[in-house]
Amino acid sequence: MATEALPSARPVPHATPGTLVAVFGVVATVALVTALRLPATVTVVGLAMFGILHNVLELRYVSGRFDAILTGRFLGLLLVLITGIMLCRLVPMLSWSAPAEILLGYLVLAVGCWWGLRRPLPRAAALAALGCAAAGSLTFPAYHFVFLAHLHNLVPLFFLWEWARDLERRRAAFRATQLAWVLLVPALILAGTFDPWIGGDRDGAVAAFAGGGERLLSAYAPPAWLDTALALRLLVVFAFLQTMHYVVWVWFMPRHARAATECFERRAGALRGRRAWLLGAAGAALLAVLFASDYAGGKTLYGAVASYHAYLEFPVLLALLAGGGPTKEET
Repeated sequence: MATEALPSARPVPHATPGTLVAVFGVVATVALVTALRLPATVTVVGLAMFGILHNVLELRYVSGRFDAILTGRFLGLLLVLITGIMLCRLVPMLSWSAPAEILLGYLVLAVGCWWGLRRPLPRAAALAALGCAAAGSLTFPAYHFVFLAHLHNLVPLFFLWEWARDLERRRAAFRATQLAWVLLVPALILAGTFDPWIGGDRDGAVAAFAGGGERLLSAYAPPAWLDTALALRLLVVFAFLQTMHYVVWVWFMPRHARAATECFERRAGALRGRRAWLLGAAGAALLAVLFASDYAGGKTLYGAVASYHAYLEFPVLLALLAGGGPTKEET
């Protein structure tokens, strides 16, 4: 079944496209100012408050909007592989955990390429490229996980771009706005444009709570950059994009992509209506308590739970970008 056969989820915004553009502009400005002044606080507190909730709501959107792709053996294989990644994240202290997660992650991507690319030559080329990338990731695992952390925050651009395809007015303006906050603002931060406004002292206590400033930075900056200005800039980039990531999944998609929610609820009746929100809120409350008592343990548990939403989106995007997907017989 080709991805072009996906049903049109014509967006029915609860505001005009022009209003949505303005709202994204205002929200991005507030998120940028906050991330510049309090990067550690935004990162840690944002994760505790919205981490689990956005996991639930993102999975609801992706599995509802792309139910024609996420089905049958394709979905079953992905869930097996991602469950393996979750188990690796639960025992990060073992020497084989990181290499195993990397290999399983590339297997998830390979499955996405295999299902999405129908012609042998593009499929072989994609798998060869993944093999080379996997070799690099295994050689430099710290760089791999830093790259993965930032890449995850860029993913909403593709879903917002796809959502806007049926907008009758201001489609170009809406998409340009998404490009601005996803790509342009982080590029300006990394270039040092906002260095005079970057804070650091105010949220030093939060950095210490998270295991120290260097430990917090090491999750979002490559090892070779930890003693440079780029490390703090990367933390600001992450704090900003993480906030906008939550805005997309906790506010925008639930409000402006109701068709995906309805499709999901037909498949998972137990999470109809407010139940998904209650599940996410309960998970957030439990995570906040765990963070307060044992931040490192809470971060490990969250990373394991987040495996499903973080890795499931990549094969869906690969299938969409490739313009292919499993045939009806294969599912």
